[in-house]
Amino acid sequence: MGAVDSAAPRGHEKKKGKKRKPRRIGIRIDMTPFVDITFLLLTFFMLTTTMVQPQTMEINLPPSADVKVEVAESNLMTLRIKEDASIFWNMGIESPKRVEFDNLKALLRERHEQNPKLTVLLKIDRGGKYHMMVDIIDEFNVAGISRFSIAPMLELDLKVLAKVSS
Repeated sequence: MGAVDSAAPRGHEKKKGKKRKPRRIGIRIDMTPFVDITFLLLTFFMLTTTMVQPQTMEINLPPSADVKVEVAESNLMTLRIKEDASIFWNMGIESPKRVEFDNLKALLRERHEQNPKLTVLLKIDRGGKYHMMVDIIDEFNVAGISRFSIAPMLELDLKVLAKVSS
């Protein structure tokens, strides 16, 4: 595994009157066993490690913009997120009601249990934060809602929310 050179080199006899630097002892390490152990450990970890599949969400996009999807008003829940992260919801053509983010999961579960065909329309203000949309989609997954759409908030939606807020 290792070797030490201890023999004095030839041709370097000690001369009188001069001090000679002591010669360093040469050490040679054989790396072959370390390579074997490295490959053994690499193989062990490759074979025993479980590979994690990335979790993805399937998104179905309509084939073209001309396609109209009909949804009954009784099956449609609209969530509107304002720029200040306030959340308003309504079923069909009811007037919107405010809900806190902490109570959203319970509301979604309750509505989904009442109507298994529930489709949620998520409308977010352009000035809103991206993480709000991600958090709400996570709440959809927790509540078991798999049918939802995302749409921009229109001027009409902002007028409706202004009436409700005041």
